[in-house]
Amino acid sequence: MAGVGKDKLVELLEPVVTAMGYELVELELVGSGGNRTLRLYIDAPNGVTLEDCEAVSHTVGKRLDAEDPIAETYSLEISSPGLERPLGKQADFDRFAGERVKVKTFGPINGQRSFTGTLVGLEDQKLVVETPEGRSAIPLDQVAKAHLVADL
Repeated sequence: MAGVGKDKLVELLEPVVTAMGYELVELELVGSGGNRTLRLYIDAPNGVTLEDCEAVSHTVGKRLDAEDPIAETYSLEISSPGLERPLGKQADFDRFAGERVKVKTFGPINGQRSFTGTLVGLEDQKLVVETPEGRSAIPLDQVAKAHLVADL
């Protein structure tokens, strides 16, 4: 994120989203030049409606206008994380233990970079996934992406 770091944006916006009763699941700033998009994924215990997204957009938009942390022109999008919700926080790995997940790593671990199975949870800073091949312990600093897998 040119000009402003993701951590700074999370620090600025997460309290706003939380105060409204939602969880900030993920935040990303994508695109370049005049085609940048700041995308926030929010969730709530009973799910997220279009009205929820509009309310968060309005309130977050006011905060962004007041603070002006992004120098370039950008669009703001608020969305639900969907069925294949990304997992990134330690609390996510505890909350979704027992669910089907897919994990991609930065480099090979035991010859693999992709693991799909049941999330066991965190043990000693390692993400533990039970796959058909057995149990895999993936160091958290090697997790590039992790998300739930929808059972359709």
